[in-house]
Amino acid sequence: MGVIAWIVLGLVVGLIADRIMNSSHGVVVTTLIGIAGALLGGWVASRVFHVTNLQGFFNISTWITALCGAVALLFVVDLATGHRGIGSSRRRSLRH
Repeated sequence: MGVIAWIVLGLVVGLIADRIMNSSHGVVVTTLIGIAGALLGGWVASRVFHVTNLQGFFNISTWITALCGAVALLFVVDLATGHRGIGSSRRRSLRH
């Protein structure tokens, strides 16, 4: 994939991961988390599932792998920075 494809993949996957984890970051951070998550997901897929090459930008396995990696990375980032993550707004609304 080209550089533009990695940026688009990172932005879209980062936005989806932000929604799944109920967190909010800026566009740049979201894109970087998405790109790093895609790399992390690809690395884990190659080590655990012995996948040698993802099929490309328009293949669903590439997007699922990138999303899983981005969600995992976002979970770690939220833990490190003190964000509450999944369900934090629901818990806050139940307290009031």
